[in-house]
Amino acid sequence: MLLDKLTSNLESVQEFEREPVPPARQKGWRSFLGMYAGEHTAGTEFVIGPLFVAHGASAGDLIFGLLIGNLLAVLSWAFLCAPIATKERITLYYKLEKICGKRLTVVYNLVNALMFCFLAGSMIAVSATAVGIPFDMPMAELSDWLPNSVSWVVIVMVVGMVTTIVATLGYEQVSRFANLASPWMILVFLAAAIAVLPELGIQHAGDFWSAAESKIWTGVPLEGQSKFTFWHVLFFAWFCNMAMHIGMADLSIFRYAKSWKSGFTSAGGMFVGHYIAWLASGILYAVFLQKSQNSLEFAPGPIAYYAAGIAGACCVIIAGWTTANPTIYRAGLAVQAIIPNSKTWKVTLIVGLITTAAACFPALVMRLLDFVALYGLVLMPMGAIIFIDFYLLPRLGLRSDYAEKAGIGINWAATGTWVLTLATCLFINFYVGVEIFFLGLPGWFVAVLLYTVLSYWVQSSKTEKTSLS
Repeated sequence: MLLDKLTSNLESVQEFEREPVPPARQKGWRSFLGMYAGEHTAGTEFVIGPLFVAHGASAGDLIFGLLIGNLLAVLSWAFLCAPIATKERITLYYKLEKICGKRLTVVYNLVNALMFCFLAGSMIAVSATAVGIPFDMPMAELSDWLPNSVSWVVIVMVVGMVTTIVATLGYEQVSRFANLASPWMILVFLAAAIAVLPELGIQHAGDFWSAAESKIWTGVPLEGQSKFTFWHVLFFAWFCNMAMHIGMADLSIFRYAKSWKSGFTSAGGMFVGHYIAWLASGILYAVFLQKSQNSLEFAPGPIAYYAAGIAGACCVIIAGWTTANPTIYRAGLAVQAIIPNSKTWKVTLIVGLITTAAACFPALVMRLLDFVALYGLVLMPMGAIIFIDFYLLPRLGLRSDYAEKAGIGINWAATGTWVLTLATCLFINFYVGVEIFFLGLPGWFVAVLLYTVLSYWVQSSKTEKTSLS
């Protein structure tokens, strides 16, 4: 009986996968503020903050790099992504199908879903480090790639199942979960960081900066880690969510917004999560390093538990959920766009199982900075394509949504843009020596130029052939 009721509720979930969101289902800015604050004050923050410490970012570089980088991220959501989302009110995947054609969109959706699975998997792994505390589970080190115990695999599986069940319930439940969890998580982050300050020799506010430079963000990387500068911090803060704003993945989220101005609610995530929480988790990690004499063991759960007890461990668990939930939801939408006649909740369930399997590998956490940068870079060209297709092509006398209007399965202008942009970025990385963190900005301009030129060539060629026939 209970199973039948659950199935009935799941079948009734309506996510408007192939139609605009109607006015009755649109939401005010508070819904998005809670979701962004929850999603970005989350499991990744327990990883990224400490990794800045491990990579030897200095205090000044971190404070000011995060300030500027997070501001640029908010502006990217507000002025690039949200206006298109509130005018079109369709998912990213349906929009790409109109522009690129079904064949190319299938490839994109598979890549996108796989990337989302890996990102959500890293957050499930973060939650598992806290769940494993009572079981004395051995924790992974910064250099680990493979699971190091059976208990780790079992705990990851349990956490992944719970996370997946929440994600299958749709956007309404994902948003509600984030709204409930985010205020409490923010307080735990702050309380834990403040509680350990005396262990770093900080008794008064005036002691903070000298301790920050000498004991927390020292500018000296740990053994085996590369050195981060101001520019690393700025571009990572800006581009760590590149797939969501510049890459337009959050068209699927902001299509529910009543106004494009809801894009500014991303500031709740950037300046509470990606600023305060990164600093707070960095402080916690510095205390751990001081007590462990620079141990390479990396375990967000025990670190938070040491600082804030059971509340800290619970915060890590829930923080992982609030990132993994919407990420699995997005992955489910990507796969569902490939097989539109399937139920979203069934697809999300399958995606959750793949995500949970990926979470068993600690490398997703240990290499999170590199993975997030790669993830954004791979999906970024499609965001540039949508931007140009929406704003520029009509002004040039070219057709937007070309694949749909021309009745073609693949738009070669979009295909060429995606492939050539990534090839250019790969060349710059390997032969010029530019690190992956910096490739998104030049890559976006390359994609803009390529799609404009190739669209003119493809559409002009098609027009000429049509007139001749």
